[in-house]
Amino acid sequence: MPPPTLTVSIVTYRPNLALLDATLRKLSQAIATATNAEQLRAVNLVLIDNTGERATADAVVTLGAAHFENSAVTMNYLHGHANIGYGAAHNLVMHGGNTHYHLVLNPDVELAPDALLIALRYLADHADVGVVVPAVFRPDGAREYLCKRYPALVDLALRGFAPRFVQELFRRRLDRYEMRDTIGDRVVTSVPVMSGSFMLVRRKAIEVTGGFDPEFFLYFEDFDWSVRLNRVTQSAYLPDVRVVHHGGRASGKGLRHVAYFARSAVRFFGKHGWKIA
Repeated sequence: MPPPTLTVSIVTYRPNLALLDATLRKLSQAIATATNAEQLRAVNLVLIDNTGERATADAVVTLGAAHFENSAVTMNYLHGHANIGYGAAHNLVMHGGNTHYHLVLNPDVELAPDALLIALRYLADHADVGVVVPAVFRPDGAREYLCKRYPALVDLALRGFAPRFVQELFRRRLDRYEMRDTIGDRVVTSVPVMSGSFMLVRRKAIEVTGGFDPEFFLYFEDFDWSVRLNRVTQSAYLPDVRVVHHGGRASGKGLRHVAYFARSAVRFFGKHGWKIA
């Protein structure tokens, strides 16, 4: 069988251009590693800018061209539309796609050079697995626990908005929610909640689930899709697939983001069941 094909979608909104540049540079290296090892045949990269500003769109296009214009990667750009939300923007690319796999990637995530190679080899050897997620680290090298168990409202409030000393009082609870008893240096299957910062998904799983629910404008679109993906396929955390994530909490981004977070939480629990504590 020939090597598989891959589509990568990256959604930006007023992006940090230095971080986006690093993301694209590391993605280029990871694609080259997988291609040279004959684990990847063709790649379509789509940059979707939700900003709606010409100057920002031009900057995103310039960065994409700088890293991929002379490569075998097919580049596409979507911009000029309104801010339609994170999941809906990825859906513009996922719906109607025809590659074997699709990588949902944040513009602030740096892949290790062998990240795609390891992930694709695992998927080739495990036909029952429809989505894989990586081991995530902060820029300072500390592990970030983005795989989670199904949340309760208390977990979300503590993790997202409580001051540090309050979080420490509930450390055992939060550690369990963040799967710290499980996530480490071994493969874990059936991950209840996965992060949309990096999700490598089989085309068949996308077709069955329909991708992200566009009613989630921001936050919880990955929680919702995780639940629906786990109903139709197997999910896996792969410790050898390593990425660095530059991210922040909703509470640190202003009241508007807190409102987005709360609205999406209500929708998520309304769809999949409330868990208070």
